[in-house]
Amino acid sequence: MRPTRVLDLFANLLLAAVVAWIATKAAYSSFPPISVFAGASLLPVAVLEVVLAFVIRARVGDRRIGEGPGRLHPITAARAVALAKASAQVGSLVAGVWLGFLVWILPERSDLRAAAGDTPGAVVGLLASVALVAAALWLEYCCQAPSEPPDEAATS
Repeated sequence: MRPTRVLDLFANLLLAAVVAWIATKAAYSSFPPISVFAGASLLPVAVLEVVLAFVIRARVGDRRIGEGPGRLHPITAARAVALAKASAQVGSLVAGVWLGFLVWILPERSDLRAAAGDTPGAVVGLLASVALVAAALWLEYCCQAPSEPPDEAATS
């Protein structure tokens, strides 16, 4: 499995931002108010992934990998990598949605009271989704297999 490419995440972000900007421009008047809690919805997932990354990193660093108590099962590491890859993709798409939304509402804040009220939630949403991407990339990095020490040359 290959590491997640940052370029792919930026492409997701840009595509989602353009779509969100168009949708916001077309239908902002029918959107419900955006609360700070709505924006922060991805933050608990990011925190969970950071904690998981540190646990996995400690076990990989101590070479406690395999079956048995206190050891990291390889399937668990593979599942954590799958979670990290999915979270990075979702986080980049959601960051793009918040970015596109912000690009439309920031200039409208002086004219529309609703836009001014939606700004804090959108900013928190953008920051939370970027935090999710960062946590996911960190988790993916921590799940890398340890490098094997070079074989010692046999002495006769």
